[in-house]
Amino acid sequence: MNGPTLDQLAQDLATGATTSERLVEDCLARIDDASGEGASAFVSVAHANTREAARKMDQLRKLGQAPSRYAGIPLSIKDLFDIEGEVTRAGSLVLKDAAPAERDATAVVRLKAAGFVVMGRTNMTEFAFSGIGINPHYGTPKNVFDRAQARVPGGSSSGAAISITDGMAYGALGTDTGGSCRIPAALNGIVGYKPTARRVPTDGAFSLSTTLDSIGPLARTVACCATLDSILAGDAPRATQKREIKGLRIAVPKSFVLNDMDPDVSHAFAATLRKLSEAGAVISEIAFPEMDAIPSANAKGGFAAPESLATHRALIEASAQLYDMRVLSRIQRGHEQSALDYIELIRKRAEIIAAFENRMAAFDCLAYPTVPMIAPLISAFDKDEDFTRLNMLMLRNPAVINFLDGCAISIPMTKLPMAPTGLMLACPGGQDERLFSIALSLEALACA
Repeated sequence: MNGPTLDQLAQDLATGATTSERLVEDCLARIDDASGEGASAFVSVAHANTREAARKMDQLRKLGQAPSRYAGIPLSIKDLFDIEGEVTRAGSLVLKDAAPAERDATAVVRLKAAGFVVMGRTNMTEFAFSGIGINPHYGTPKNVFDRAQARVPGGSSSGAAISITDGMAYGALGTDTGGSCRIPAALNGIVGYKPTARRVPTDGAFSLSTTLDSIGPLARTVACCATLDSILAGDAPRATQKREIKGLRIAVPKSFVLNDMDPDVSHAFAATLRKLSEAGAVISEIAFPEMDAIPSANAKGGFAAPESLATHRALIEASAQLYDMRVLSRIQRGHEQSALDYIELIRKRAEIIAAFENRMAAFDCLAYPTVPMIAPLISAFDKDEDFTRLNMLMLRNPAVINFLDGCAISIPMTKLPMAPTGLMLACPGGQDERLFSIALSLEALACA
């Protein structure tokens, strides 16, 4: 995806080649453009607050007191994060009249402390419970590819991705419970990162699954995501060293994650593996029985159904009619699990994670397509049965890593005007720095 990186913007701010006010005004112009996707990508934009924040960052920089080299760069925030004084609707009508948040979510606190300017709250799948990105309440932003035909943006961080592709922000804060950063990144030709879940505090973010929720960035490049991830994790941003491609041990799973690929994805994935092999990476196709055990472990709705039901029970009793029925039906699957089922799921997950980490000890990373399809047309989801089938297929590959408590990144395999496709690289939990070093090395090659 063309456009300046965070480091390029930081350099321009430092030299006076641009200002925060100029960057913010450019982003606001794109958001407010009636012919663009701003009205569906954002659910709210605080113009006055945003302009004031930009002026403050420019003043601090002139005084040599900018809180970081990235101070003044515009970001977008997914609508399920608390921002002091604003209502956190989480893409719903149910919470439309809720009390404003009393304080910022920790992730937002950390981004603001670094001086990033919050452009507004981005649209999302209601309560983050779908990988498609369709929202019947606030509209659906159209995918950057083949826009005239109106393709889905991917979810649940739908507006986050479009805010990047359309130049309405230079980074985006999203969440990833089953692929919600990586899916829209893959479908729109940008980078999306799912950190090890424990890496970033989730307080102040409306929860989908307390077990699986993780908070991550979307941006144009791997380096941009690495910078944002460091800040979100409470670390000082630092330059990640690229990993040598020659001798890199990459595992490609012979499992269901390679099934049902459409021709665009299949071709792009095969071409990417060929380029990596020619560059000296050692590609090994191996069986992953741990992955193959996940669908049966999740047969009664996995963690998301009962954990979201616990969160939503009172809201459903009071306002079930306000829910997107497709989201409500997924939440209510939580009734299918008993306490014993849930405890068994916890036990089974621990076993699967241990086996996966043991198998991955012989490899540097895992690689497979982020999603097995290009972005479908929005009209393909008119029927509930089609929605359910395609949503499960969209979530299938990325959700594996959430279950395995790993970290994962989606990088583009194709460039516009071709249909965007994503390559997912993943490591066991706690290996975020290793994963970024690998992704930095493979990024240009994968999309060459």
